[in-house]
Amino acid sequence: MSENSTQKWAAGAATGIGSMPGGDAREAARTVTGSVEGFPYLPELPARGPGADMIGRTIGMLVEVYAHVEPSGWRISDRPGRDTRRARSWLGEDLDALEEFTQGYEGPLKVSAVGPWTLAASLELRNGEAALSDPGACRDLAASLAEGLSGHLADVRRRMPGAQVVLQLDEPSLTSVLQGRVRSASGYRTHRAVDRVVVEGALRDLVGVADGGPVVVHSCAPEVPFGLLRRSGVAGVSFDFSLLTEREEEAIGEAVEGGTALFVGTVPGVDGPLSDPAGSVMGVRTLWRRLGLTPGSLAESVVVTPSCGLAGASPAYARSALAHCVRAARSLADNPE
Repeated sequence: MSENSTQKWAAGAATGIGSMPGGDAREAARTVTGSVEGFPYLPELPARGPGADMIGRTIGMLVEVYAHVEPSGWRISDRPGRDTRRARSWLGEDLDALEEFTQGYEGPLKVSAVGPWTLAASLELRNGEAALSDPGACRDLAASLAEGLSGHLADVRRRMPGAQVVLQLDEPSLTSVLQGRVRSASGYRTHRAVDRVVVEGALRDLVGVADGGPVVVHSCAPEVPFGLLRRSGVAGVSFDFSLLTEREEEAIGEAVEGGTALFVGTVPGVDGPLSDPAGSVMGVRTLWRRLGLTPGSLAESVVVTPSCGLAGASPAYARSALAHCVRAARSLADNPE
């Protein structure tokens, strides 16, 4: 694993991304701990409304930065209002539920927050433009996020002392930020691309906040910047396997050889028929052979996940998809060739 990954999941591991259907925190925690018992995670339940969405949850973690909901999305506020308080309350409720269902648990446990660049692309300044438009606002937001995550991770470790906490940073907008494709408030122009060195530096700072624990960056968008993420020191990259193109393959090979884990989204995140577990990861085996990587490293380097969050799935499918991920990961471990 990468340099910051002193704690590690077992070979042939499977986990989820974050979001789950419904609004019942205890039911979501029961499903997650029962379905991916070797690598559970703190569920997000966006169906509850603003504050339970991934942006809102992360805003609730920020220190001395507050926001409220406008018709256009989340916007910076002078003080914590009802929306920020609701986000914090729901996070507390979700942590209480997970704590209840992980009594005595020892092993990896994943928590997630929106990364600094997707947050900057999503959160509006008082003038309605994205924080991304202001380099100073981006720096302030990243610093606030770092401080907030430090407190959040300490709380999780206190509540679940046997857990080895893995931090996932959700960065679906990262590629758009790097390529200058984030639209302005008017929609008529786009914000200037952020320098890759600046992007990498902010991510590296957040890797440091995890205090030696593994950090994984998740993006279910096309063109994930594997090389940049590897250089920023993350332990793993989480992505939708169906969006991979040949252009990314060399960077993936370099990442794996450098010790970066791949959280491979191979199971559909919405209701539909599921193939046999081995079939779900057949493409991963094929990629491994094409890259000339050692078959024996497959189960150690790959964690199987759904292609993205499960908020749009039915509760029954969400349970099936997570169980399917576990069986698919086991097939990789049992038969890597």
